[in-house]
Amino acid sequence: MHRTHLAAAVLLAATLTGALAPVAAARPSDPVQRQLDLLVDRDGVPGALAHDGATTRTAGVSDLATQRRMTGAQGRFRLASNTKAFTAAAVMRLVADGRIRLDDRAGTYVPQLAGHAVTVRQLLKQTSGLPEYATLVDWTRAGTPQEYLALALGAEPAFEPGTDWGYSNTNYLVLGMVIDKASGLDFRTYVERTILRPLHLDDTYWPAPGESALRGPHARNYGVHPALPEAGVVDVTELPGYEFGASGGLVSTPGDLNAFWNGLFGGRLLPGWALGLMTRDTTDIGGRDVYPAGSRYGYGVASVPLSCGGVYWGHGGDLPGDSVAGGRATGGRGTVTVYTTTWAGGGEGLGHLQGAVDAALCAVGRR
Repeated sequence: MHRTHLAAAVLLAATLTGALAPVAAARPSDPVQRQLDLLVDRDGVPGALAHDGATTRTAGVSDLATQRRMTGAQGRFRLASNTKAFTAAAVMRLVADGRIRLDDRAGTYVPQLAGHAVTVRQLLKQTSGLPEYATLVDWTRAGTPQEYLALALGAEPAFEPGTDWGYSNTNYLVLGMVIDKASGLDFRTYVERTILRPLHLDDTYWPAPGESALRGPHARNYGVHPALPEAGVVDVTELPGYEFGASGGLVSTPGDLNAFWNGLFGGRLLPGWALGLMTRDTTDIGGRDVYPAGSRYGYGVASVPLSCGGVYWGHGGDLPGDSVAGGRATGGRGTVTVYTTTWAGGGEGLGHLQGAVDAALCAVGRR
């Protein structure tokens, strides 16, 4: 799964109260709990949670100042790059409706890309070569998608379109603009109408312009603020979420995110051929970035092998103040969301984060 790091792209927590699922007590024999405990005790993560629909496991606290416990699966957190799966599903809805063709040039919909060879399919697959815009943004001020794209287009391309794979938030920035043009609606509204409402994801929302706080119950988040890097690690619960857009702007809950994966891969959003393209037209990315051997990237979703056999499909995401991992195992064997209240996308922390996902999905599959 890919994580968007501050140094590479600051796009990418939440604890919760009043959860519907029971909170499991820590047990030495519980492999999921063991990974969460390692995240807190060894990696310095303030709080961590794993929610598989039936059980919620937690470790650490949701607030370092008050030592409030991490509880529940109904609290809000920033989805970060998990948002890309929602954006990709929305694009494929337009493809299914005949309003977009995958091999259309992006310039058909986005005037700034007129004359560029990049296609919609390459944007979805992260094979466009468009350079990362998020490292070029001045995060002390709000900007427009057009301004952000101009920053990227002023930099050297990473490679010629279609010749390589390279994760770039710019691809999904552009896809948001493609949705705007093809649907006649703001991409946020289109995602709400075609994904959030049909799946009844009532706790998932796009932040409004200028909105920096998280709505409803949530944990505090800690990390390096993109607008104040000189301050070091601080409370970064408040971030300019609207600016993260189609690449990383959604806010949700573990319960809602699991419901999205189940709805998408359960065939409730797209016809079978469209969903099949998302998961069959893939690139081998094993060993690249944060992806383990055997991983593949499709259209806004990635597959990661499971230790118990098969794979799970999902995405991942990072902001300075959270890391999110998880998805749905093949064959409908289970769905899980794991997140932390600070960045945990590297080193041993990444291993423990991925280990919690693997342990949870393998455990669900054995029930």
